[in-house]
Amino acid sequence: MTRFTEIVINIIQNIPKGKVMTYGQIASVAGSPRGARQVVRILHSMSDQYSLPWHRVINSKGELGFKDEEMFQTQKVMLEAEGIEFMNDKAISLQRYLWDAHDLEFKE
Repeated sequence: MTRFTEIVINIIQNIPKGKVMTYGQIASVAGSPRGARQVVRILHSMSDQYSLPWHRVINSKGELGFKDEEMFQTQKVMLEAEGIEFMNDKAISLQRYLWDAHDLEFKE
């Protein structure tokens, strides 16, 4: 596993309930500002194995990114259960719910 992958997993595991992060934000904190697509791949392939709170990761517009209706609704219900309110059918306020992970420390 690459160092980037380890850091991404650590960041996602630490997103608190009721907060979200964007794919790009996670990539940037992990040291690869242009690595948002890699974050998507990590979430897709490792969420179950590492019990990642995948539902707390959204796109840069504050929107849920699933095209599959069932997964979209699953993510929305999970976020609402944590107290996150939607502004419309698919978007939340990043100003209100975005978590800043820059204070996390990563051991070498």
